[in-house]
Amino acid sequence: LTNFAHGELVTFGAVMAWYLNVRAGIQLIPATVLALGVGLVAGAVIERGLWRPLRRQGMGLVAMMVVSIGLGLLLRNILLYFFGGSSRPYADYFGQRAWEWGPISIAPRDFAAIVISLVVLLAVALALQRTRFGKATRAVADNRDLAASSGIDVDRVVLLVWAVGTSLAVLGGVLYGLSEQVNTRFGFELLLLMFAGITLGGLGTAYGALLGSFIVGWFVNVSTLWVSPDLKNIGALVVLILILLVRPQGILGTAERVG
Repeated sequence: LTNFAHGELVTFGAVMAWYLNVRAGIQLIPATVLALGVGLVAGAVIERGLWRPLRRQGMGLVAMMVVSIGLGLLLRNILLYFFGGSSRPYADYFGQRAWEWGPISIAPRDFAAIVISLVVLLAVALALQRTRFGKATRAVADNRDLAASSGIDVDRVVLLVWAVGTSLAVLGGVLYGLSEQVNTRFGFELLLLMFAGITLGGLGTAYGALLGSFIVGWFVNVSTLWVSPDLKNIGALVVLILILLVRPQGILGTAERVG
């Protein structure tokens, strides 16, 4: 399922951590841990309350993708109603003095975000390759019916994937909110780049999503050396179009015969 509500889940994580940090007075690190727990529960509730009933009714992936667009609109407006349209910083790690390493200037919070991201990416990759849950996840993604016939509890795997995936989206929202401040728009603004990254890497491949997202993210940031920051996303989409004209299945995707 291509989930077009994923950007709003990123925003939800940032807003949830902000409320815990600023309004509840909890330091940002434990507030983030609590927000991750909320993300686990939210992902499980969305799967059990929405996606599982739709699957049991036989709804196709295209129709469910349209439902995800509606879910994203609903979440975006709920967050806008409660949080408002302004950008707000966290109470901690705001206004830090940058570290200077030769030509490199980086704030400590941004360096910490890089380290945390690398650790999480490595942990997810190892989990997919080495754990029973990871192997079951790859089996279900590859062939749902064959996985079920081999004894894998498909519904349980899907439930865990939604819970863990939403929790990871929450973490991404917190890290992004550290550098950009928290607002209700940035998840939607990132959505097109997310879709470009997974399409470029190859739909249905976890490592393709990682590679494609890295290329898109790198190009978007480097392109500001030549174009206005307001136009930086256009370059990423141009690269996406050019590569898909040459390799429609994406960088790590597998070509399929149609017809």
